[in-house]
Amino acid sequence: MKPAIEIISERISGAIQKATGQNVPAIVTAATDAKFGDYQSNNALALAKQLKANPRQLAEKIIAELQIDDICQKPEIAGAGFINLRLKPEFVIENLKKLNSSKEALGIEKAKKSQTVVVDFSGPNIAKAMHVGHLRSTILGDCICRMLEQQGHDVIRQNHIGDWGTQFGMLCCALYEKKAEEETRKGKGAWDYKVLADLEAFYREAQELYNKDEEFRQRARDAVLKLHTGDQMWLSYWEDIVKCSKRHYEEIYRELNVSLTDKDVRGESFYKDKLADVVKELKKLGLAVESDGAICVFPEGFKTKESEPLPFIIQKSDGAFLYATTDLAAIRYRVNELKADEIIYVTDARQKLHFEMLFAVAKMAGWVKDTKLVHITFGSVLGEDGKPLKTRSGENVKLKELLDEAVKRAKSVVEEKNPELKTSEKETIANAVGIGAVKYADYSNNRTSDYIFSFDKMLAMDGNTAPYMQYAYARVKSIGRKGEEKGINTVGELKGIKEIYLNEPAELELAKQLIRYGEAFNSAIADFKPNFLTGYLYELAAKFSAFYNACPVLDAERKIRPSRLLLCELTARTIRHGLENLLGIKTIERM
Repeated sequence: MKPAIEIISERISGAIQKATGQNVPAIVTAATDAKFGDYQSNNALALAKQLKANPRQLAEKIIAELQIDDICQKPEIAGAGFINLRLKPEFVIENLKKLNSSKEALGIEKAKKSQTVVVDFSGPNIAKAMHVGHLRSTILGDCICRMLEQQGHDVIRQNHIGDWGTQFGMLCCALYEKKAEEETRKGKGAWDYKVLADLEAFYREAQELYNKDEEFRQRARDAVLKLHTGDQMWLSYWEDIVKCSKRHYEEIYRELNVSLTDKDVRGESFYKDKLADVVKELKKLGLAVESDGAICVFPEGFKTKESEPLPFIIQKSDGAFLYATTDLAAIRYRVNELKADEIIYVTDARQKLHFEMLFAVAKMAGWVKDTKLVHITFGSVLGEDGKPLKTRSGENVKLKELLDEAVKRAKSVVEEKNPELKTSEKETIANAVGIGAVKYADYSNNRTSDYIFSFDKMLAMDGNTAPYMQYAYARVKSIGRKGEEKGINTVGELKGIKEIYLNEPAELELAKQLIRYGEAFNSAIADFKPNFLTGYLYELAAKFSAFYNACPVLDAERKIRPSRLLLCELTARTIRHGLENLLGIKTIERM
């Protein structure tokens, strides 16, 4: 179902061409105030300067050529030349019927052409606990995948975990020595890998040993050399460390309801045998040159502070490869093996320069002729002091601890408001509300902005929060249960609906909001900004509340009750689709 704003834009573009001979895209936006109608175009103002014409007179000429009476009431001109448009109730009713017949899409159109899109997101480091800095990449990437799949694209998730490098010599050596020490004390077979239960503590201990003990440091260097040459013993220790880390982050993915699995993992280790070929190929193309002992590419347009060419280093003077080399190998794999039409990277804004240079080098090498490369950035999660969120000791806040705290706080609210519920039901609600609150608070902020993390605000039952939206959904669903208690067959009435009535202003306003879901989706996916979705859902909940307060549903006269039940049903379906299908936030039937 094509959104109303797109149809109106096409009609206005056509009218402009007829009136002025200018082939320009229409500028149409949703009206910010209902008294001006539903949509507004300021094309006349923009064109008037170019054509040296009076904007109001130009608006009149555009309206004279505008064929739109099947969609809107008579257009009005406001101010210096704004064209205001108000949807006809008949058009809204026809679109409601289309929504009702489409059980899943709810007005969201499929893409004209399905593409293969690779999305690189989350990327935790092995042997380190995921912290709050991983939250945005993980859930934004997941939302992007969900939106792309909703459009009908073939989405390939890639979890580029940090599972290779010199630090693994240190970690494997520490693990080997702990195992030897344990078996010396307790005998062969006594080792049970409990030391890896707290990966963060194990990492810190290994790092401290590496920094203080020169002999251990040398043993670690020897270990990484053997690891990188494929020694099976050292590979087995590496595999154990990776396996334990995966268990940690997979638990968090389940808790966040994020659609990442082990099959999506393509860590740095996956590309280790492809790195030398990357350097060799770039040298062969004449792009990679030696500079101060290192192998570098100098893409055009990048300068140091001293206005010197900025190097993109792909091999250090000691022969070691870098993140840049791995990322280039990943691009080649995704283009050549995964056949990606588009590759999307979701990282914080601090990596902007790296990806700009990475994309430039890949294009110089001719590796991405027909593949679109996109870097989606996001801001930081801040504490109440306006600085990056940290613990009191100055460490990064562990994501698991943050999520556990959110669920704990949500449960205390549930205990207070609904103490009569079963324990299992309280836990289900607390998990849905707590995790949903953290995710929704992130989504509702512009992804490019920093935001202040506040449990109190995100768990509030009013305002643009997950608990408010989850309550709004539960409230709509309760209407069916109340109908059953009154002996009203709401399901039967909905199935047998013949006419839709929008006689009351609140009915019409809710209906207009329902048919705009596709518009909100298009705005969100155009620049991968979920806050367009959360803003739409919040406004939908507000319009439903106004409708519910103004228009009896179950007590309505028999003729119009099915129509009002349909508005309730479409509201519930839209909220659920937005929260669950697109944002990955669970809904609940009772709160």
